[in-house]
Amino acid sequence: MPQGTLEVVLVDANGLESTDFLSSTDAYAIIKCQDQEKTSKVASVEGSSPTWNETFMFSISKDVKELKIRIMDKDTIGADDFVGEVIVPLEAAFEAERVPTTMYNVVKDGTLCGGLNVSLKFTHQNVRSRGFSNEDLGGWKSSSSAMD
Repeated sequence: MPQGTLEVVLVDANGLESTDFLSSTDAYAIIKCQDQEKTSKVASVEGSSPTWNETFMFSISKDVKELKIRIMDKDTIGADDFVGEVIVPLEAAFEAERVPTTMYNVVKDGTLCGGLNVSLKFTHQNVRSRGFSNEDLGGWKSSSSAMD
């Protein structure tokens, strides 16, 4: 089970379908990993090809296989519209520690509706033993020799 820090760089998207009839897409992303959730800024100028270049950090402490990214369209009136979702498998990041910018399919109701560019970096956390035999306990390894 990998433990450490997952760095997710949300780069950009292209070919997103517009969910608004009279205005362009104001896209943002909700990134979910385990029980952690992060939200990107709203890319309100780019329409169907938003650019974020934002980095998000997630702590990995238990078995996780994928990252879910939901692309939403910010609306000023009413609820935000769902544009599509990306599932990013994490096994390659855990093994290689780095996955260069890769385009993943944005899917809605089983239909391809754009692409999302994401890069990943995983930093393994060294888990310290709690056996106390070889640990440095704040500079004190043994108190018996100081008294002899």
